[in-house]
Amino acid sequence: MEAPNLTGTLGLARWVMWAQRKAAEDWIRDRELSHEQSFALGYLVQNPGAIQRDIAQMTRTSAASVSSLLQGLERRGLVERRTEGGNERSKRVYATPAGIELISGFDTAMAAADETILAPLDQDERATLHALLTKITAELPQPTRS
Repeated sequence: MEAPNLTGTLGLARWVMWAQRKAAEDWIRDRELSHEQSFALGYLVQNPGAIQRDIAQMTRTSAASVSSLLQGLERRGLVERRTEGGNERSKRVYATPAGIELISGFDTAMAAADETILAPLDQDERATLHALLTKITAELPQPTRS
């Protein structure tokens, strides 16, 4: 397989995104989580009491995959499933305090990675880059999870 062209304008943009993604993956790996586990845990921190179907939809996986993913997180004490209203079939999923603590700081770590990536630029150059990217993205469809 041929190496990607990283010298063109969008190739350079992909390189920047690669650096940002690598920083996120390293942060996640340091916590012994998979990308899917970290995403599910982050989703549960923001949406306590979600049902498995919601998690499957957000992670774009099957219900069986989510069940396996949650079992792994449960074994580590990072999430818990609770029966609601006496209905054994209706379980809601919550991040535990240990799960919340494990992923706290992700936004700060990503802001630090962004700062490292943008470090070669002065404030005027950052403003110009931002303006140019804003101009380009104004013409593109909004990203979605679906």
